[in-house]
Amino acid sequence: MSSQDLASGTPPSAPRKTPILAPTPDSKPPARAELTPDQTAKYETLLTKARSWTEVTCDKEKDKSGPLTDRERAWLTRDCLRRYLRATKWNVDDAAKRLQATLGWRREYGLDGFTPDYISPEQETGKQIIVGYDKMGRPCQYLNPGRQNTDASPRQIHHLFYMMERVTDMMPAGVEQLSLLINFKQTKNRQNTSVPVSTAREVIHILQHHYPERLGKALIINVPWIVWGFFKIITPFLDPVTSEKLKFNENMKQYVPAEQLWSEDWSGQMDFEYDHDTYWPAINTLCQQRREAKMARWVAAGRLIGESEDYLSGGVDTSVSGFTYKEDTQEELSKEMAATSLDEKTPVVESKPQAALST
Repeated sequence: MSSQDLASGTPPSAPRKTPILAPTPDSKPPARAELTPDQTAKYETLLTKARSWTEVTCDKEKDKSGPLTDRERAWLTRDCLRRYLRATKWNVDDAAKRLQATLGWRREYGLDGFTPDYISPEQETGKQIIVGYDKMGRPCQYLNPGRQNTDASPRQIHHLFYMMERVTDMMPAGVEQLSLLINFKQTKNRQNTSVPVSTAREVIHILQHHYPERLGKALIINVPWIVWGFFKIITPFLDPVTSEKLKFNENMKQYVPAEQLWSEDWSGQMDFEYDHDTYWPAINTLCQQRREAKMARWVAAGRLIGESEDYLSGGVDTSVSGFTYKEDTQEELSKEMAATSLDEKTPVVESKPQAALST
């Protein structure tokens, strides 16, 4: 498979079995709206609050409460704070409460502790796949309920949010959302492709409270009558903005470039075949590399709460503090990181950007 195939999604001679590295050249996110003076002031107020946080409080599992870790500080990006502000209609106090609640939830849920080996049994049939990007550069996450291979358990929901974390790893610079593509096609082994209402409510609650402003579009096909009934039941639990993003049985090529749209049931040109032994290590290795690259840039720029996701993703080389990242100093930075404690239980104060890396 050529590097051009990897980047462009052009169908190779054999079916693709690995993720696509980047959107097509024509797939670009819309420009972000400039903040108004009032919104800027509210963001600065929230940023000041967030930079004062030193502890994470877990209400349900109090023994998991403790000092804010490096990973949690890095998660509190400028764009993350703004997403929570938008979700709360720019109410600073509400946004702060929801951010703190999400930090606590992530600890209690154990999200950062889910490993590829733990999730692997849920993934063996390819019931979730991250491959390709839509026309706005958003990574595509396919859900295939007909490929369900396990009995109901907490790990099934853990699987969904593990993949949500991986799809955020795959977001290019300038992209904050994903496209969810759900195929309810029935199979011989799976006639009922709906999920229990209680499970759906839990998932919707987590998505709306802990992943605000992350859904770009939900493209849904092959909806049987029982699932239509299911959507009618859960609609009251969806906010109006989310409901507007649901698209049923449309021509999905208007949202996803044909060359990066799965040919199976979606009428795209991407010939993709799920092979667990190939795909699973590939997606996990790729996402780990991208997380490590982001962390390296975050550390180099001073470990700031409120860092730019565009900077962390490599879209720009200048951080919010004005620090400039240089790739030729990566080896020096790697040595420093290896000698620096990033223990998840150890709080780390903000440091100044590395002078050796700045201009």
